[in-house]
Amino acid sequence: MMTAERPFKRALDRLNGAGLRPTRQRLGLARLLFEGCDRHVTAEQLHGEALSADLPVSLATVYNTLNQFTAAGLLREVVVEAGKSYFDTNTSDHHHFFVENTGRLEDIPGDRLAVQNLPTAPGGTRIARVDVIVRLIEDDRAP
Repeated sequence: MMTAERPFKRALDRLNGAGLRPTRQRLGLARLLFEGCDRHVTAEQLHGEALSADLPVSLATVYNTLNQFTAAGLLREVVVEAGKSYFDTNTSDHHHFFVENTGRLEDIPGDRLAVQNLPTAPGGTRIARVDVIVRLIEDDRAP
């Protein structure tokens, strides 16, 4: 006998696995973030998606939730410039292309870029990871 999966099961499982209480708003935002392919989203984009999906939530709540998801390891924050962050649902080790004139962010697989000759971390610290952002400009002269 086949049973249908509950609509929010995957989002609920992710929240429970991260030790986050599944409030209605967290559950709704988790569903928007995680029920499709890996993606990069700003708080403003997610807020717009939430309102379009009839999930009444403030922009402040979206920011708080994204920060909670990041702290719990469900997301990675990618800061492309001061005051401009994307939240990445792909938490594996990888890097990014950032197209400056369009704001598009794309993954670079971790095995496609080698970072060498890193300096020694200061005493009492260790390197957790290295994030590389390759900045691009769309060239309207390209074929």
